[in-house]
Amino acid sequence: MALETIQIQDKLTETFGENVSHYSQEKDIFSFEIAADKITAVILFLKNDPELRFHFLTDLCGIHYPDNEVSRQFAVVYHLHNWYENKRIKIKAFIDGENPQIRTISNIFLSSNWMERETFDFYGINFIGHPQLKRILNMDEMISFPMRKEFPMEDSGRTDKDDRFFGRTTDNY
Repeated sequence: MALETIQIQDKLTETFGENVSHYSQEKDIFSFEIAADKITAVILFLKNDPELRFHFLTDLCGIHYPDNEVSRQFAVVYHLHNWYENKRIKIKAFIDGENPQIRTISNIFLSSNWMERETFDFYGINFIGHPQLKRILNMDEMISFPMRKEFPMEDSGRTDKDDRFFGRTTDNY
């Protein structure tokens, strides 16, 4: 019997109640949001449940929403895959913008170690309990987090670029 999205939703609702919400189907990926403080419990449940069997962490990344309220300015997104049923899910956990932190899942999926380090490196999200949370791609001396939407995309004073070649003008030429 194929694993249906309604089964996943029912099991999550039964086990975690209102801590799991905003269920949706986006193409072939079933998506939902969870309360950030429940990340470890939800991931363990999805991995260990004999029917769900989401044993593979495909990806983990951060997102910055600077226009959201402070309690939802950052999100950590987890993509899990059940290879037995070829079912994929996306989990989004919103976290506070003033002190962005969430528990590590590196003790559940070893592959998340570098993904969490990359997310820390680019967004400044602290993964509590991570065994070696330090920069992985940027210089250790860096004080900013380059993927945060706090800086302009490019230097407005540059004179070596002609915006017409990048589709940034409506002038006809």
